[in-house]
Order: sequence, then structure tokens, then C-alpha cells
Amino acid sequence: MPQPASDLHRLVEEFRALPADDDRRRAIVAELGTDDTAVQAAPFLASVVADPHEYDLARVEAATILRLWPPSDPVTARTVARALLAALDDLDEDLVRQYAAHALGSYADDPAVHKTLAAAVLDSGTGDDGEDVLVRHNALAALEEAGPSDARADVLRALAEDPELGRAATRVLTGWNAGPGGPA
Repeated sequence: MPQPASDLHRLVEEFRALPADDDRRRAIVAELGTDDTAVQAAPFLASVVADPHEYDLARVEAATILRLWPPSDPVTARTVARALLAALDDLDEDLVRQYAAHALGSYADDPAVHKTLAAAVLDSGTGDDGEDVLVRHNALAALEEAGPSDARADVLRALAEDPELGRAATRVLTGWNAGPGGPA
């Protein structure tokens, strides 16, 4: 059952009144993680995930909710997609980047999102701490979750020879009946 608008407003105000590193901020975001409430709260959740100064676990929770319950309104969906793209660019927050990459699968039909996911999954740069590899894995999961399309199949075909993700890319292509040389 959706939160009444007054409850949503109260939770947002409580969130904003808390210190930046208070874990209650994460709990408040989690309270907004139901189907109808998440749709109503999408603009707020997008602002949380995009804010590099926000509590990282609240940002992770917001990305998860936006992945599970993407808004159907195209304008709001575009706003959310841009917020997730901004979070993916936050090089100081590896965990947020991983969750943002995975959440982008729900918005993969947006050309800017597709381009970013393709770049993320195909980036085989070697980060010293392996965090880029986890972003790549999450970008691959996002592409798989988004489902088959010619453009996504092309990205996975390009990834098929990658030593880290090639087998997983081939598995996805096979599941889509779009093997390394076939149609999507």
C-alpha cells in the first residue's frame, strides 16, 4: 500500500533533518522501497543517489529501489537515469558505482545509458583494488537484466573474448538465442 503523500513528505523532511552520516537516512530510504511509494518518491530517490555528499548507504539503497521500481513516466525515468549516471561517475564511491551500474539496466533503452553501460562493461582497465571489475560485472548484469536488443547483443559480442567477462557474455547471448555470431 502506498504511503500517503503526507507520510512521504514527513519522511523526506526527517531525512533532510538528520546528520549526513546517520544510518537512519538509509532506513528512511528503505521505507520508501515499495512499488507505489518508490514511484511517488522517485524524484527524491534520484536526488539522493546523485548527491556525492550524501550518505553512501542511503545512495546504495536508493539505487536499488530505482532499479526494482523504475518510474513509468518518461520524464521521471530520464531524471532517474541521469541521477544514476552521475552516481556511476562518482569515482570516490565504489559501492555506489556498483549499485548504480546495476540499476541502469532498468533504463537501458535510453541511448545515453546504453552508451555508458557499454563503455563500463567493455573497460578492461585494471584498477589496483579490483573495484572497476565489480562495476564491469554490474554493468553486465544490467545489460542482461535489460534483455535482448541488437545494440546490447553487439556489446556482448564485443565482450565475448574478454578474459574476465567473456564466458558470462557468451552465456547471456546464448540465453538470448543470439550467440557470438547470431542475431539478437
